[in-house]
Order: sequence, then C-alpha cells, then structure tokens
Amino acid sequence: MSHDTATTPKPLFIAPMDVRWQDLDAYNHVNNSNYLVYLQEARLQWLKDLPGNWYSPEAAPVMAHSEINYRLPIEWPANIEIELYLNRLGTSSMTIGHRIMDADDATRIHADGSVTMVWIDTKTGRPVPVPQAVKDALAA
Repeated sequence: MSHDTATTPKPLFIAPMDVRWQDLDAYNHVNNSNYLVYLQEARLQWLKDLPGNWYSPEAAPVMAHSEINYRLPIEWPANIEIELYLNRLGTSSMTIGHRIMDADDATRIHADGSVTMVWIDTKTGRPVPVPQAVKDALAA
C-alpha cells in the first residue's frame, strides 16, 4: 500500500516507536496483538501532552471499537511511526484513524485502521461529553 499525501489529512500526532525483540513472534515479525499496544501508546503520547484535562476521576475514555488492517509485517530491527488522524468527533466519542509506517520509508505502511473512544462517567458507565481540552486540541 502506498502513502498518498494528496488524500491523506494532516496528522494530529506522529509517534516514533522502536520495535523491541520481545514484540516478535515465532515467525520473526511483530505479533498482531502488539499493534494494539503500539496504537495505545501513540494515543496516550498525544493525549498526555494536551493542555488541560482529558480525563479525571469522574470521566475517562474507554475503547468502544478498534479496527486494524494488517498490510505488511514488521520485522526486527525496525523503527516505526504511528500517525493519528481525526476521523470523527461526536458528543461523547471520537474516532481516530491510524497508520503504522516504516520511519525511514513512508511508502511502507504496515497497518491502518481506526479506534473509537467514548468518554464515560467512571461511576455510572454512562457516556459524558468529550472533554474541552480534547475538543480544543482537535480544533487547533
């Protein structure tokens, strides 16, 4: 799959990541479950640097949906980048598109897809509005 900059929106965030030996499976490539770990780490790197609170003891995001299209295996050693994009912002949720790419060759896309996060009241489990800090970051 090639990297088409004409149709690719500007990323919200790009997270560089190192592939660790322990991430590999018996076939000497990154195990599919580690892709979710990489994506989680990229989202948390983006969120932690937002000015303002994106979570509190009363409200926090939970994963509602995830989708990964595995395009090319990631073999060790490798340096990857994870690009995050806003696909949709709702009242209590947002869908973030993602791509895992080779850090040295953006045409080598290892995976793409999206995740939907919903902010919930931590006591009731009911949806609450996306925090203003997140909305402000997405509008910037």
